Amino acid sequence: MAIFKCKMCGGDLEVFDNATVCECEYCGTKQTVPRLDDEKKLALFTRANNLRLKSEFDKAAGIYESIIAEFRDDAEAYWGLVLCKYGIEYVEDRDSSRIPTCHRTLPVSIMDDDDFQQACEYADIAAKTVYRNEAKAIDKIQKKILKIAHNETPYDIFICYKETDDITGARTEDSLIAQDVYTKLIKDGYRVFFARDTLREVAGVDYEPYIYAALSSAKIMLAIGTKHEYYDAVWVKNEWSRFISMMGDDSSKVLIPCFKDMDAYDMPKAFKNMQALDMGEVTFFGDLVDNIERVLSKFSVKGSTETIGFNSGNSDVAPLLERGFLFLEDENWQKGDDFFELVLNKDPKNARAYLGKLLVDLEVSNPENLKDFHTPFDDNDNYQKIMRFADKSLKDNIKKQNDIIIRRNEENRKRDIYEKAVSMMSSDTSAKMLEAAGYLFLEVKDFNDARDLAEDCFEKAEVASKNETLREAKQKIKQDNIKSIKTAIEMLEGIQGWEDADEQLEFCKKRIEELRLKEIEKKREQERKIAEIKAKSEKQAQYRAKGLCQHCGGEFKGFFNKKCVNCGLPRDYLKI
Repeated sequence: MAIFKCKMCGGDLEVFDNATVCECEYCGTKQTVPRLDDEKKLALFTRANNLRLKSEFDKAAGIYESIIAEFRDDAEAYWGLVLCKYGIEYVEDRDSSRIPTCHRTLPVSIMDDDDFQQACEYADIAAKTVYRNEAKAIDKIQKKILKIAHNETPYDIFICYKETDDITGARTEDSLIAQDVYTKLIKDGYRVFFARDTLREVAGVDYEPYIYAALSSAKIMLAIGTKHEYYDAVWVKNEWSRFISMMGDDSSKVLIPCFKDMDAYDMPKAFKNMQALDMGEVTFFGDLVDNIERVLSKFSVKGSTETIGFNSGNSDVAPLLERGFLFLEDENWQKGDDFFELVLNKDPKNARAYLGKLLVDLEVSNPENLKDFHTPFDDNDNYQKIMRFADKSLKDNIKKQNDIIIRRNEENRKRDIYEKAVSMMSSDTSAKMLEAAGYLFLEVKDFNDARDLAEDCFEKAEVASKNETLREAKQKIKQDNIKSIKTAIEMLEGIQGWEDADEQLEFCKKRIEELRLKEIEKKREQERKIAEIKAKSEKQAQYRAKGLCQHCGGEFKGFFNKKCVNCGLPRDYLKI
């Protein structure tokens, strides 16, 4: 019988082998559980569940995806992804039952979600029933949120910041700065979402509809931060990560990181290619307003500029361009390239012709599919020409697609390293292997919960190293010689205070003294025996010189066969 944590309250669940549904004895909730047929999978589920209970949904989702990568038919892992995707936290109701609360809202019904469908496909009948009942409850909440959000006034700007410090409970500097920014922007006539003011009359559990509405409508997010950990705080990250996800579907949205008293490189990696503003600069407010005006005027007047067009201002080459791109749709690469060459013969700086040739090089039939290419293409000559001759709209779009590939490949690289480290951590508990896994986690410390797992690995490696040292020292002690015990002492002195290392160290010191005394006694005994032999030899030499018996010193008597008068040994026996 395995122990697993309740998804609702975090209490210990007693799960019998092959069970997929159980009831928590603490909160009384009937819930699904994973099939605990693999120790590694159990460890991953436990880790993911703990993170989700702390509302660290992105980190938890990463672990559920790792489980699915290895166990494709695990229904509970898909359900875990669903809970993370919709930000589900189970809170205690007035009757002590646990009800779901949504911290993330999606415009798509949970019933149509791919991961939910996969969970139902791989689940048995009992688990599938629980999934569907839970999904219905979540769907009802989502519809209520969307209804409220639909009636909300749209915003121009969303201010994302950390309100209170988790340790001191005091209002953060970020909040004070955000207040100043908010005050200035509303004076300038902008519609601004600032949680401290906007949600003043709303209960905490009811925030989500208003946050979702603001995130959906706002064209600009100001991510304000004075510390890395504030940017990484659960609910702050929840807001900016959701906004970045929305940016992928709406190119008119822009996130502007605003930092102070920190290195720009310490900001979240997701902000890497965004234009950040230093709030410590005197020109901060002026630069901020300029950026806001540029974004909002671009949206209201020009509209989105993400779509790639195929026409050119040069009417002579427009038909040739169109023909070239039509050939690409049919994957006739050579014909398409021929037409793009004709365009360049007439207009050597035609960026869209170079775009066509880039598609030919990569054998991609549509410009919008460039992001699906397997490797970055920014080293391609035709890409360089696009960057040189294209207008800003085309440049930004092509660069954005190349950046998507870079991010995806980097994400895959990190995932591979992460999964390798998880495997190492789970399969081998030796200090050497745990330390190696820890360094792998550090290599991708910003991926999922790699930073936390690295710390776990190093802590476990230290414990394992001390245990290994203690075992090896005890083996040395068993050899029971001064050299090996001296080695054991050196090892034990490095782990003093660990388990029974101090007792073993005292034993070694006493045993060393005992062995040294034995060696002294042995040496003295050897010296005594040598002295006895030497004295006996000298005495025998004296007897021999006098013609006496070497054995006892007696005289020899007899006519033919003389013998010692004392011991009776014959003279010939003693070789005299």
